[in-house]
Amino acid sequence: MKSRYKVSLAAVLLGGGIVAGSLMNNSVNGASSSGQPGTADDPVVTKSYVDQKIAQAIKGGVPASNTSSKTSNAPATNATSNTTASGASSAGKASASEQTEALKVVDVKPGQKLIAKAGSEFILRNGYAVVYSMDASGAIDITSGTEIAHNQAVEKNHLLSFPREGRGIQVKEGQKFGLVVMVRGGYTVQ
Repeated sequence: MKSRYKVSLAAVLLGGGIVAGSLMNNSVNGASSSGQPGTADDPVVTKSYVDQKIAQAIKGGVPASNTSSKTSNAPATNATSNTTASGASSAGKASASEQTEALKVVDVKPGQKLIAKAGSEFILRNGYAVVYSMDASGAIDITSGTEIAHNQAVEKNHLLSFPREGRGIQVKEGQKFGLVVMVRGGYTVQ
């Protein structure tokens, strides 16, 4: 009799828990129990609204024009001409920094050197290369976290950083094929 009593008591408690849980479910149906999405209580924020608010904040709080027009070029609608304290425009500086941030694919033939400007980054995509440097230091292999000295091999698909000007990479001696390098920043081919 004791086992039947325990089983029936467990069934009653389980059933009671299910009933109590379903009654309390009303308050857990959603994060907000007020209204529909898109109302004043729960607004829907669109990309154009966010772009407009960002442009407004950049301009210093001046209400921006309606950026939700039918143009698909978002940077052109949000472009602003920032001025410095001296009154000089820095719009040219922004475009120059954008140009240095773009990756360029450069082909280096045997016998040529790809010399980096200070702060440039290279990724060797194809070929066998070694680091070129006039001093003992060379390039920083950001991928592996090591420094590569002059005439040491460069691994493919590793990001190399050149902290000073005048350092670079060249085709490894004895190779008849050139290099394909992705470059971010300034460089010269010698």
